[in-house]
Amino acid sequence: MLKWSVILLVIALIAGVFGFFNIVGAAVGIAKVLFFIFLILFIVSLFTGRRGRSM
Repeated sequence: MLKWSVILLVIALIAGVFGFFNIVGAAVGIAKVLFFIFLILFIVSLFTGRRGRSM
């Protein structure tokens, strides 16, 4: 998911250079949403991750 947000961010930067402002807004918005979903899932996995067995 982080990979997709980086890809969309790069698309937004390239579209911004060429002047496609509608595409920039959409790509940046999607990249932000995916990044925050990734961040939330990462934090949840830190708290609920598997713990090693103690011997």
